[in-house]
Parts: sequence; C-alpha cells; structure tokens
Amino acid sequence: MTDNDLRKRRVSQSGMVYHIMAVTQNRMPYFASLDNGRKVVQQLMALQAGGCAETLCYVVMPDHLHWLMVLHKGKLSEAVQLLKGRSAHAIGRAIWQANYYDHAVREEEDLRNIARYIVGCGSVG
Repeated sequence: MTDNDLRKRRVSQSGMVYHIMAVTQNRMPYFASLDNGRKVVQQLMALQAGGCAETLCYVVMPDHLHWLMVLHKGKLSEAVQLLKGRSAHAIGRAIWQANYYDHAVREEEDLRNIARYIVGCGSVG
C-alpha cells in the first residue's frame, strides 16, 4: 500500500480526536533549537485560535511532533498541512516529510492512554 492509498482512506470528522505524528525531513533535529520549537507551538495555537483544531496536548521532539487534537472544521489533511506549511514558513525552510501518521481516537480510555504516551515522550528518562 502506498502513501497515496493511505491518504485516500483517511476520514475527516469534525469533533473527532486525532493523534498526529509528523516527522522532519531525514529526521533532522530542527526542533533541538528552542526557537524553532516555539514556532511550531505558535502555529498550534494559531490553528486553535482560528477554530480549525483544538490542541489537547503535544510534545515537540528534536525531529518530530506528537499532537493530540480535536478537529473542528475542514479536513484533517488540511489542518496538518496548515500546521506544517505555516511552521516551515516561520522557520524559513522546508522541514517536514510529506506524509504523517494519524490515528482517530475512538474511546475515552484510548484518549487518556494516548495523552499519557504523548506527555511521556517529552519526559527525560
């Protein structure tokens, strides 16, 4: 199955909670720079302020982002593309791989477990 096949099967549903993981090109640690990480967070906040997606939790790692969000309007792919495009523009370079991982969270228990996982990703061990 190709990335294109996977994208065709994505369903965007307003009010649905999604876990998104987006990875930088070639796993470059662009977000090891605090300033670059802040620019990604600013774009998460801008999407929320614009009513596109509500951020429940996130962690910005040196080479990827975990984002737990509620989609409010538009398609999931559009929200992710806005985040990736705007953050790349703010940083001043292409930083993201074209694809991303998404998982629709279906149950409250899954939501808690995924949120714990995401928050745990940012913990120093």
